Amino acid sequence: MPAVREHPPRTTRAGTRRHRAVVAALMLAMGLAALDSTIVSTAVPQIVGDLGGFSVFSWLFSGYLLAVTVTLPVYGKLSDTFGRKPVLVAGAAVFLLGSLLCATAWNMAALIAFRVVQGLGGGALQGTVQTLAADLYPLRERPKIQAKLSTVWATSAIAGPALGGVLAAYADWRWIFLVNLPVGALALWLIVRHLHEPQRAAPARRPRIDWAGALAVFACGGVLLTALVQGGVAWDWLSAPSVALFGTGLCLVAVVVAVERRAAEPIIPGWVWRRRTIAAVNLALGALGLLMVAPTVFLPTYAQAVLGLAPVAAGFVLSVWTLSWPVSAALSQHVYRRIGFRNTAMLGIGTASLLLVAFPFLPYPGEPWQPALLMLLLGGALGLFQLPLIIGVQSTVGWAERGTTTASVLFCRQTGQTLGAALFGAVANGVLAARLGGAGDLDAVTRALDSGAPAGRLRHAVADAVHAVYLGAAGAAALAFLVLLFVAPRRFPVLKDSTDPTESVESVESVESVESVESTERTA
Repeated sequence: MPAVREHPPRTTRAGTRRHRAVVAALMLAMGLAALDSTIVSTAVPQIVGDLGGFSVFSWLFSGYLLAVTVTLPVYGKLSDTFGRKPVLVAGAAVFLLGSLLCATAWNMAALIAFRVVQGLGGGALQGTVQTLAADLYPLRERPKIQAKLSTVWATSAIAGPALGGVLAAYADWRWIFLVNLPVGALALWLIVRHLHEPQRAAPARRPRIDWAGALAVFACGGVLLTALVQGGVAWDWLSAPSVALFGTGLCLVAVVVAVERRAAEPIIPGWVWRRRTIAAVNLALGALGLLMVAPTVFLPTYAQAVLGLAPVAAGFVLSVWTLSWPVSAALSQHVYRRIGFRNTAMLGIGTASLLLVAFPFLPYPGEPWQPALLMLLLGGALGLFQLPLIIGVQSTVGWAERGTTTASVLFCRQTGQTLGAALFGAVANGVLAARLGGAGDLDAVTRALDSGAPAGRLRHAVADAVHAVYLGAAGAAALAFLVLLFVAPRRFPVLKDSTDPTESVESVESVESVESVESTERTA
């Protein structure tokens, strides 16, 4: 008599449906944060035409970035203390409130303030979604969810500017923010209904929230990031505002250290930097944020000013790396299972440094496919670099430390991007001034080219400036390689994974014991 195949229990199928619903919610929540960083850019002319405030419109981006960056450590600690779900729900609610307020803004100052409110929620979205991705999947399954989240970022990078332009041209720029409401409401409903974190043992004492540390971190990060964002733009680097902000920031650093040393439950605990693995990943991904500025900020200008492309075509030259990055990230598991997390990341960043060095050697003015090909290869190299580090470092800590660890990694990457924008902006402007025999900046040169100024000398100056930036980015990549070589342990101390991937979403991964390093790397 042939064996009868039993159907899976209803609880298993229900758990699978619930799991898919939560993954969909995480992708929607991440999509909100990813889309918001790109959709506003193409609508700036319409926003300025309606509200005015051209001289300060850059704070639409800077204010949002500052709020996201400085809140990441706070949300990471809160998610470790109170769970991921309440932090994610609260962050999504704040983000949607900020979106609604942005749509009702009556002048540029109000819109900037409401963008900051959006950023306060965006920090919770970015950090908590990445942490939940590690909670919901065992180590061998995490590349799947991370590849999906990478695809969300890639899609947003391509679709965001186009969607923003369409809404601004054929509807109204306020719809750029209103479109967040139905998407966010759906994500919130799925999270509230389907995400059920497991009951954990009650702590021996009531958790203490380090409000003093949170305020000190927020103030310190806000002051230093403002100095980096506005330095060389709103005022000179050696001017009184810059000196005052950097001086205040350094004083606040001392305050943060003093407050956090005395706190029972610090927002930024010392172990984040005392553990070699976490410290190395923080530094390496900070360097990643630094080098990413070269293509994302300067390549579109290069494509328009040197190659003579239209804005849409220039955007395509940049966007090709968003196609190879998630594909490479998804396939990276086949590499790090054989050679380990650190060696895989070193392979990726080593290749990226060579590609960045190759950019200045492209023929002048060259063909558009040449930088596009480099960007396609660069995306593949960085996907091989970033994802193994994130998965690897999340796998070295238990549930109670994963939110803080993930937030520290994202915080360092965001800070690296801010530092890179300031540093490489100064490099580009310095090269332009040297080539043109006086003061100048990239935006002014681009406007001069658009107005029909003599092209030859200006185009060469822009090419030289961008080449210098790419060499600086190659230096950042080399720095990340050296950090992994000399600071990171040869094999990450991965914790034993006890999650059954067929379990329902309530069974979030637990960590029981540390396996031997050699065996974990073979099974990772």
